[in-house]
Amino acid sequence: MDMTTEGDPGLLDTLQHEVAVFARRAEQTRLGGVGQVRNSMDRAAYLLLHRLDREGPMGVKALAAGMGIDSSTVTRQVAPLVDSGLVTRTSHPEDGRAVVLQLSPRGLSRLKEVRSSRRALMAELTRDWTQEERETFCSLLTRFNHALSARQSAQSGTVPQPGTAGGNRAKGQGAPSGPGDAKGPGTPPGPGTPPGPDAAPAS
Repeated sequence: MDMTTEGDPGLLDTLQHEVAVFARRAEQTRLGGVGQVRNSMDRAAYLLLHRLDREGPMGVKALAAGMGIDSSTVTRQVAPLVDSGLVTRTSHPEDGRAVVLQLSPRGLSRLKEVRSSRRALMAELTRDWTQEERETFCSLLTRFNHALSARQSAQSGTVPQPGTAGGNRAKGQGAPSGPGDAKGPGTPPGPGTPPGPDAAPAS
């Protein structure tokens, strides 16, 4: 079936164009926040630290599965975080032979700085939006990210993990998070809550 016939072609053309423009501009600015910490942490590092903050200590395989990327990518991306002291390797509490990754106090402090900066950027970009508009945008963007994740999983033959593509599961929470912030998936963010995907790029 021709997928382009599903819906208004003109509307779908506008959608694909705006997504392309958004991707280009997001990459150009990296949506890195404001102030002194602007662009001080790359996207992969931010998403990894954010995941460990939300989920707690976990092994490389679990982290990779939860983020929708392969283990070798996680290993490569987490190495500089360990070297810089933002992430530590520790023994699994139930299996001393296994090693898990854990957010260090320094890593948590840096994450909070960057998250606050990005939240301020989202507040600036949407300063003339109503609360309802922010909530609607975050809800639709989260849904869009989930659709992208599901499509990628179907093509690769993997099963989507809870919390991928914009939906982090917080400790003790089951709702999908507005991308990039500390709220649970699907929870409408308050003013200035930053949207952002939760699947780290393979870079």
